[in-house]
This record gives sequence, structure tokens and C-alpha cells, in this order.
Amino acid sequence: MARWSWFPEAAGRLKRGWLPVVEATLAATVAWVLATRLVGHPQPFFAPAAALIVLGQARGQRMRRAVEVVFGVAAGVLVADLVVQALGPRTTWTVFTVILLTVALAVAIGASSVTVVQAAVSALYLVVVAPPTESLVPFRFVDALIGGAVALVASQLIDARRPLAPLVAEFRHTVEELAGVLDEIGAALDHGDEAAALAALDRARHADAAVDRLRGAVLAAGEALRLNVRRRQHLGRLRSVEGSIRQIDYAVRNVRVLARAAVTLTRAPAPVPPDLGGAIRTLAEAVRSAGDALAADLSGQDGIADRHAERADVAALEAVRSAGRLFTAGQTLPLAMIIGQIRATAIDLLRGVGADDDATVLGRVDAAVSGPA
Repeated sequence: MARWSWFPEAAGRLKRGWLPVVEATLAATVAWVLATRLVGHPQPFFAPAAALIVLGQARGQRMRRAVEVVFGVAAGVLVADLVVQALGPRTTWTVFTVILLTVALAVAIGASSVTVVQAAVSALYLVVVAPPTESLVPFRFVDALIGGAVALVASQLIDARRPLAPLVAEFRHTVEELAGVLDEIGAALDHGDEAAALAALDRARHADAAVDRLRGAVLAAGEALRLNVRRRQHLGRLRSVEGSIRQIDYAVRNVRVLARAAVTLTRAPAPVPPDLGGAIRTLAEAVRSAGDALAADLSGQDGIADRHAERADVAALEAVRSAGRLFTAGQTLPLAMIIGQIRATAIDLLRGVGADDDATVLGRVDAAVSGPA
């Protein structure tokens, strides 16, 4: 029975990742068909290989990788052709010289690791498997061009109608993860539960991965828009949220520090102030509203975005105000750190969704800390 215990997990991974499998299979097959039928190359090895290499890259990097693959093949073919003419095919010295010169050339021009490998493999293939001839050399380059082009087309088919939809979904996922961490911290403080606080801290430490995925989604959306002529006008909308992503990254770091201070506070002998958990949950509401505002802005729903931004503004300032009431003489350092991180996170949220400059944001937050209830 244990022998089959991996099957449900493997099936789950396949269910989540079936789309890239189908995408790569179809792209490689189409590249092969085009190279054989359109170009007439009897063995178009580099066409499906180039398609698979390009699709193996993260979205947002495929256009650049397609160009690198084509030039990598061209460089490898050129080096292999010259060396084979000088030393002959399928000899040890030929293999050594071709690999040395190809890798050295790729490194010297500052090529990426993908280009270096592709250039070396291309050259090695021509030396060992199919020595270049005057009639075959151009086909290798054309095959790589076909494979790269097919991969780019295939990678855009899914997002052609709604190129920003994956980014909107990633935005919502990221802010929901951050808000969830804050909810867990608030609950842990409500009950003085050290174990729950530690669990929230562990979750906060993994929130950086969500921000990394968000950055990747921005690159992918930018690539999709540049390849989609009819939707390039959305590039301005995409640029408008790049600064917001930086503020979300800062907020994630602040919440991680907040979670660490919450663990320390639950370990202290003094009781946790009863209203602290509520202030943090109010901050979680501000995070969710900020995420809704950014998602609506990306979707072109300006009116909805403004309403969510206003809610985020109100909730962030209320969280700061509630926490500020707890900062009285004789309070512990962990409590002061939590209050400070609530303030810092609120500033990041207001900077991310508002039109106010930094000085105005700081003034409003500081007024909420020291202002009347």
C-alpha cells in the first residue's frame, strides 16, 4: 500500500500543472511539423528542442529566451562548421575544440546560461550526430527560429483575450495571504497563544514567495501585452502598479517583524492588551481592500478601485489609531514593536493605493497615532 502512497500527490501535481504539459507537447509537435512540411528538413531536431527550451522558461522571460536560443544555435553552428572543416568530424580534438570555443564565445559576449548551453549543444550535435554540410547549416538556424516562434505563440494563446487576468489573480492571492497572516496573528494575541503565534510567524516567512510570484506575474503580463498589438495600451496600467508591488513587498517584511514580536509578546508574563488583536484584524481588512483596489485598477474599473482604496485608507488609519491608544507608559518593547509595525504597514498600504505624496501619508498616519479617539 505504501508503494502507491505517492500516487495521489503525483496526480494532484499533474492536475495543477497539466496546462504546461499540453502546451509544451503541442508546441514541440507543431514546430516539428512546420520544419518538416514548410522547410522540408528531414530531421529538424532544433525546431522542437527550441520550442521546449523557450517554454521551459518562466513567463515574462520567453521572448528574450527565444532570441537567445536562435542566436545560440547560430553561434554553435558557425563554430562547429569552422572547426569540422579544419579538424574533421567526430574526433576527440574536434569535440574538445568545439565545446571550448563555443562556451568561451558565449561567455565572452555575456550570454545567459541558457544561451551558453544551447550554443554548446547545437555545436556538439553537429559534430557528433550530423556533421554540417553546406546545405544543412541554414536549416539548423531556421529550425531554431521556427521552434522559438511557435513557443512564443503557444505561450500567448491562453492569455490572448485577458493578458492581465493572471496578474489580477496573483494580486488577490498575495494580499489574501498577507491578510491571512495578520488574522492569525490577531487570533494568537487574543488568546495569548504562543503556538498559534509561531504558526503565524512561519506563514509570514513564506509570504516572500508570494511576492516573488507577483513579480513574475508582472513580467509575464508585460510580455503578453507587448506581443499583443491590440492590447498594448494596457502597458500604462501595468506600469502604474509596479510601485504598488514594491509597497506590498515592504508590507510583507513589516508583517514578518510584527509576527516575530507577537511571538515574544505571547511568551511574556504580562497579559496581551485586549484590543491589540482587533487592531491587527482591522489592518488585515485594510490589506484586503488595498488588494481589491489594485486588482480593480488593473481591470480598468477605476470607480471600483477608488472605492476600495478609500476603504483601505479608512481601515489602515483606524488600525493605527487603535494601536496607538495602547502605547502608554510602562508598556513592553514587543508591544512597542507591534505598534510600530502596524504604523509602518499602514504607511505602505496608503502609499500603494493612494495618490498622496510621502510627506502627506506620513503626516496623516502620525496624526492618527497621536490624535483623539
